[in-house]
Amino acid sequence: MFRIHYDDDRSADRNTRNDRGPARKRFKKDKTCSDRSADCDIRDDRRPARKQFKKDKTCSDRSTERNTRNYRRPAPKRSRPDESAKNDKIAAPVIKKPVADPLQTQTCGAYIPPAKLSLMKGAPCSSSAFQRLAWEALKKSINGLVNKVNVSNIGVIVRQLHMENMVRGRGILCRSLMQAQSISLTFTHVYAALVAVLNSKFPQIGLLLLNRLIIQFRRGIRRNDKSICLSSSRFIAHLVNQQVAHELIALEIFYFLRGKVEDLTDDSEVGDKSRNSCAELAAAFLRECGQKLQKLCPRTMVQIFNSLKNIIKKGKLEERVKYMFEAILIEGKNGFKDNPAVLVELDLVEKYDQITHVAELVGKLDSENILNVFKHDPEFKVNVGRYMEMRASILGESSAGEDGENGSESSGADSNDEEESEDKENVGQDILDQTESNMLAFRRTIYLTLRSSLTVDEATHKILKGNIKLGWEMELGNMILDCCAQERTFMKFFALIAQRFCGINRVYRDCFQEIFKTAYKTCHRLDTDKMRNVVRLFAHLFVTDAISWEVFSVVLLNKDNTTISSSVFLKILFQEMVEFLGLSKLNDRLRDPTMSCAFEGILPRNNPHNTRFAINFFTSIGLGGLTNGLQELLRKQPKPTAIVAPVIQKVDGEDSSSSSSERSSYNNESSISSSGDSSSSDDDSSSGASASAPALPDRQGSNARRRRDPSQRTLRYSPLRGRSLRYSPLRVRYSAIRRAVLNDSLFTASPLRSQR
Repeated sequence: MFRIHYDDDRSADRNTRNDRGPARKRFKKDKTCSDRSADCDIRDDRRPARKQFKKDKTCSDRSTERNTRNYRRPAPKRSRPDESAKNDKIAAPVIKKPVADPLQTQTCGAYIPPAKLSLMKGAPCSSSAFQRLAWEALKKSINGLVNKVNVSNIGVIVRQLHMENMVRGRGILCRSLMQAQSISLTFTHVYAALVAVLNSKFPQIGLLLLNRLIIQFRRGIRRNDKSICLSSSRFIAHLVNQQVAHELIALEIFYFLRGKVEDLTDDSEVGDKSRNSCAELAAAFLRECGQKLQKLCPRTMVQIFNSLKNIIKKGKLEERVKYMFEAILIEGKNGFKDNPAVLVELDLVEKYDQITHVAELVGKLDSENILNVFKHDPEFKVNVGRYMEMRASILGESSAGEDGENGSESSGADSNDEEESEDKENVGQDILDQTESNMLAFRRTIYLTLRSSLTVDEATHKILKGNIKLGWEMELGNMILDCCAQERTFMKFFALIAQRFCGINRVYRDCFQEIFKTAYKTCHRLDTDKMRNVVRLFAHLFVTDAISWEVFSVVLLNKDNTTISSSVFLKILFQEMVEFLGLSKLNDRLRDPTMSCAFEGILPRNNPHNTRFAINFFTSIGLGGLTNGLQELLRKQPKPTAIVAPVIQKVDGEDSSSSSSERSSYNNESSISSSGDSSSSDDDSSSGASASAPALPDRQGSNARRRRDPSQRTLRYSPLRGRSLRYSPLRVRYSAIRRAVLNDSLFTASPLRSQR
C-alpha cells in the first residue's frame, strides 16, 4: 500500500510540475548558487534512504508490489491551460517540406505523368520547363551517338551530330568524348577524327576539348595519377596528328615529361616510381605522334632521339622502361610505320579546311564547366533558328525544309491539323515505295536464311514460310544466284536449293530460265571465279532437267555474236555437262529432233562459215565429238566453183576504131620488144611471133646489154614490169585486160580475137 501511494504521489507531482513549467524555469533562474548547493545536499541525503528502504524489503513484499503494478490504473491525461498551448504553438511551428519539381532536380529522371508531359512539351519555347526537356533530350542524343561511333559509320554519326544543336551542347559533347576515350583507349584515333571533322565547322568545339584535356593532364600530374595522364596525353597526340592541335603543345608535353625523368634530386622510392611513370608516358606519347612530328619538325626529333639515348645510358630507370625507349628508337629509324599518324579511312578533312589551335601547357586555360549544366536561355528560339541556318549551309539542306522544321517546332497544333487534312485527302491513293526498302529487307532475309540453314530442306522450308509476295520470285532467284557467285568455290548447296524451287512451282522454273538468258547476255560483267560458280549452278539445273533446254535458243555460236566472255561461259557449261552426263548422252540430247530449233544457234547448219566456227570451237575445248554431224554435213556439200566473167564484144564503129588504135599500139610495143631481142627479124614476123610463139630472150645477153647500154632499159617495157615473158595465153590475156583498163575501154576489140 505504501508503494502504491508513493506512485500516486509521483504522478501527482508530475502533473503539477507540467502545469507550472514556465514558472519553474523562472524559479530556477532566480535561485542563487547557495540555494542550488543546498538542494543538492538534500537530494544526496535522501538517496541513501531510498536505497536502504529497498534493501529492507522482503521477497513477499516485492511480489505483492509487482502484482499491484500490473493492475495499476492508467495515468490521467495531461491537461494544459490555454496559455501554455498557445506558447507551445508559437515555439514549435509545423514545417512542411517543399515538393521539388522533377524537372528542377539534377538527375531529371523522375516519372512525369503523360498529361503533364504533354503540357510541358506544348509550353512556349521561352519557358524553363520546355528548355530543360530539350536539354535532357540533347544530352541523351549526344551521348548515344558518341558511344556508337567507329571507323565504318563515322560519316553517318557526323551527319547525325550536325542535326543536334552542338553550339549549345558543346560542353556535353566534349565531356562525353573524354569519358568515352578514357574508357576505350583503342578508339582514340576514331574520336580524334570525329573532333577533326566537327572542328572544321565549329572551331570552338576543338578549342574547348583541347583546353579540357590539358587541364586534365595537369590534374593527373599533380595527383600522380598515371591513368588520367595516359588517356589525356594520348588524346592530345591524336589531335596533333589530325592538325586540330599545334605540334608545339606536343613538344611541350614531351619536354615536360623528359624533365621529370632527368630530375634526380629525389632518391626515394616515390621519386623512382614517378620517374618511371613519366618515362612510360613519354614513350607512349612519342609512339602515337612520332610520325607526325618527324614530318613537321625533323630536326627537333633528332634532338629528342639523342636525349633518349642519354637517358638510357645515364638515367636511373628500370630495365623495362629502358627497353621501351630502345623500342621507340628502333621505330623512329623505321619511320613509325607500325603506328601511322592518320589511317586512310580517317583522313576526312582537307588541308585547306583544317583549323589548328595553339594552347600552352603552363598558361591559364578556361575549361568552361558551366556549359555542362542547364542554363535558361531567354533567346532560345532565336538561337535555334540561327543554328538551323548554319546547319543548312553545312549539310546543304533546303530552306523550305528548315522552315517546315521551324514551323513544326513552334506550332505543333497547326502541323497536326495539316497532317490530319493531308491524311484525309490521301485516303484513296496508293503509296508507291520508290526506295525499295521492302525489297532490300526481303533480300537481307533471304541471305540470312541461306547462311543460317544447315540443310537444303531447312532453307527451303524457312524461305517458303516467309510468305513471298507476288512478283518477288525473280528476286529470290537472283539472290540465290548472287549468294552462289560470292563463294570462293562452287557449293552444290545453292544448286540444290534452286533445283528444289524449280520443282515446287513452275513460276520459279520460268524465273530461272529468264535468269539464265540474262546471265549469258551479261556474262562480261562477271570475273572468272563468279562466272564459274554461276555456270556450274546452271549446268546442274540442265543436267537434272530442272529448267528446259529450250533456253539454248539465246546462244548464237558464230563469229559475229560470240565474245571472249561468252565463249568461256559456254566452255565451262558444256564441260560441266559432259562431266555429269558423258559425251554420248550429251550428243544424243543435242541431236534430239524435237529440240532442233533450240540448238540451231549452237550447231549451225545454214551457213558453212558458222558451221566451221562451231566445229573449231568445240574441237578447241576438247569436245570435238559433238560436231560429227556438222563435219559430215560439210563433206557432203559441193565445193564452190570459180565463176569467170564473160568477155563482152561490141561491133560498133567506135569499137572498130578503138580496136584498130589499140592493135596499132600493141604492134608497136611488140615490135619494140622484138627488136631489142633480135634485130634480124622484121616488123611483120616480130608481130606474128609475139602473137603465136615468141622466142625467149637470152638472159645473159640481155643482162650484158643492160649493163652496156642503160638507156635501153626504158625501151624494154612489158605489162609485167620487165619480167621475162614466156608464152602463156593467160598472161597475154592479163596484159590485154590491163591495157584496156588503162585506156577506159574494157573488153573492146583486142588482139586476143586474132589469137582465138
